[in-house]
Amino acid sequence: MISIIIGLALLMFFAYLGWSIIWVAPIVAGIVALMSGLDLMDAYTNTYMTGFVNFAKAWFPIFLLGAVLGKLMEDTGAAKSVAIQFTKFIGEKRAILGVLVASAVLTYGGVSLFVVVFAIYPIALALFKKADISRRLIAPTIVLGAFTFTMTAVPGTPQIQNLIPMNTFKTTPMAGTIIGIVATLIMAVGGYFWLKFRENRLTAAGEKYTEPNKSKENEDENEENLPNWILSLVPLIVVVILLNFLKIAPIPSLLAGILAILLINIKQYKTFIPSMNEGAKGSVMAIINTSAAVGFGAVVTSVPDFDRITDMLLGISSNPLVSESLVVQLLAMITGSASGGMGIALEALGGTYYDLSQSTGMSPEAFHRMASIASGASILPHNGALLTLLAVTQLSHKETYKDVFVVALIIPTIAVIVGIIMASMGII
Repeated sequence: MISIIIGLALLMFFAYLGWSIIWVAPIVAGIVALMSGLDLMDAYTNTYMTGFVNFAKAWFPIFLLGAVLGKLMEDTGAAKSVAIQFTKFIGEKRAILGVLVASAVLTYGGVSLFVVVFAIYPIALALFKKADISRRLIAPTIVLGAFTFTMTAVPGTPQIQNLIPMNTFKTTPMAGTIIGIVATLIMAVGGYFWLKFRENRLTAAGEKYTEPNKSKENEDENEENLPNWILSLVPLIVVVILLNFLKIAPIPSLLAGILAILLINIKQYKTFIPSMNEGAKGSVMAIINTSAAVGFGAVVTSVPDFDRITDMLLGISSNPLVSESLVVQLLAMITGSASGGMGIALEALGGTYYDLSQSTGMSPEAFHRMASIASGASILPHNGALLTLLAVTQLSHKETYKDVFVVALIIPTIAVIVGIIMASMGII
């Protein structure tokens, strides 16, 4: 157990320094293996790589298609067109709400989190500058809009954190609809009010907008060159409708979204191949980063004392949803990846929880939704998506993590607790 704690501390420390998890994870996994008395080479070549490869094998197509769709949305201008229009609807003075809604719309449409960061950041800069709001709030605003409720709670979201539990619990993306809606409201409304509170506090203290070190991203977008925002929404709507209402599998749904954006922007056909190539490259980095985290988690779960930990968690409550949520949340924290942590948890204990759902009469949909929500309530400083966001926004943990901690860990954890209570009452 000490080796697991030390391993997690080292992983967080090196990630905080900006070291890549791709090579840090196997090294730290090796340290955990040695301290736990495991054979080092077997822990790496067998345990670590098996966890790495199994996750990549199962989920690479989703990562690939999501990244390609997102890159096409970015390069055709469709993502910015949608984001700018939604911020206009809301108003420039409501910069936080505008960035929040624009991020949420893109994420719910299937655009990958990393692409949303790049698409939204220039818009966020312009809006925060006009509203004269401290730039440190840009990161937690994007985190709230893209990394929380639209990733895990909104019923039907095509993000991978909502798709992974489907195989285990034999459910659909709409599983646990009522729980998902309530959790969404808790995270979205609670997070927004926290950010508005922080905006007022910072403004009262005299902290206002400051230019980033690089001002290139702050150039105004030439809206005349952007595609029609309504047409730009079509590929996102196609994905959501096929996935949730026509019950089409995720891969053909994402393919249909890609086809839609290609047809709508056919005049830009010369840019399609470079965009798709770049999307494919980005998906490789994303899946490798997540798989590296999963490999680390696989070594952790192979440590002899891990069985004692899981037994303790399984016995922590007579309600299996409590232990499931704790296991998923802890492993997502350990790996620095919502999808990676949930993948490990369900691979190790998913069958147990499905059997419990059958024997206790609790709906598998409740287990699906709680696993998804709990996976997102896990953003620690070494989280891979957070590190990417901070690099893009040129902000530091010291400037932003306090607010990220509230909107992406504290409030989502409250949503987890409420969701468990609702499921226990039969409200699903």
